[in-house]
Parts: sequence; structure tokens; C-alpha cells
Amino acid sequence: MLLAVEAFERAPRSQSCSCSTLHGMLYLYSEVLMLAIRLPQSIEKRLEKLARRTGRTKTYYVREAILEHLEDLEDMYLAEGVLERIRSGEEQTIPLKDVVKRHGLQR
Repeated sequence: MLLAVEAFERAPRSQSCSCSTLHGMLYLYSEVLMLAIRLPQSIEKRLEKLARRTGRTKTYYVREAILEHLEDLEDMYLAEGVLERIRSGEEQTIPLKDVVKRHGLQR
């Protein structure tokens, strides 16, 4: 199942937009970027059920999930890169006791 995630419904109506149909799917084009993702049918059904029960769109919930986890994913990948550089000797660490002493944090 393919779910098109887009922010069309939030786009100001003054923005220009157009639409076309391809393979039985309606594509809306506006100045807001669109992302298409493939979901297992079971997840898509859960998303559909949640949207129907709450009166919100599937797009809303997908966008919220992405925003909720994007920062954590970015932090994780940055940390993995630093760890690799430390292990390879490209980057050095500073012992905590030295940091505490350097910044006058000792009691």
C-alpha cells in the first residue's frame, strides 16, 4: 500500500496548485513538498482506523510521527559518527574530572 504524505490541506489556498492522475492515484501539486512512502497493509489499516476515529487525516498522523522522532534519529546518527571517530582515534575525549575542574564545577 502506498501512502502519499503531503501538506496540501495546510497550504494557503492562494498558492498555485495543480493535479493529475497516474495509475489510478490522484497527485496534487503545490509549493509544499510531498513524500510517498510504502507501508505494510496492516500499518496502513491502523493509520486509516485512527484517522477515521479521530477525524484527522492520515497525513496528520504520519507528519506528527516523523516530527516526533526525527530529532532523536538525527542525534543518534551524529552520536554514532562521533563514536566511530573516537574508536578509530580520529577524535579524542576529555575525562569528566578534567571537564569539571576546567570549568570550576568542583564543590
